Amino acid sequence: MIIRKALESDVQSIYTMRNRAIIEKCIGFYSSSQLALWTQGDISEALINDIVANFYVSLFKDRVIGCGKVNLETGMIDAIFVDPDNFGQGAAKSMLVFLECRALENGLELLQLESTLNAASFYRACGFVGDEVSTYHSPRGIRLDCIPMRKSL
Repeated sequence: MIIRKALESDVQSIYTMRNRAIIEKCIGFYSSSQLALWTQGDISEALINDIVANFYVSLFKDRVIGCGKVNLETGMIDAIFVDPDNFGQGAAKSMLVFLECRALENGLELLQLESTLNAASFYRACGFVGDEVSTYHSPRGIRLDCIPMRKSL
């Protein structure tokens, strides 16, 4: 598996993988109506621009199997998704380690994220702390329970 900067040609693969991961891995933690709202619609121009500017992808056999990003000004980690067919193979952990290294290289001392309810135990196992449930307000107007978490580097 290799990690590289996302390209415009990766956008559709990322979007499809993200939606599959949400639908298959968040079920039981969020309502079916929340999952439908979260994954409906076309790829927005804003998302395309964000992916090209800020995302990294994990590739296995030349296929996108994961993605993620870190804001190097705020230390906010976001959009770590793994293709459900590759779940449990270390792609999320590898991406998180990669993003942490990018943060360290840029002098950051603290990382933050808003974990989905289903991913909180993964982030805790990776050294993040946080237990209180909050509400995430997505750019598309969706409200989801999340757990704000932090990790000192």
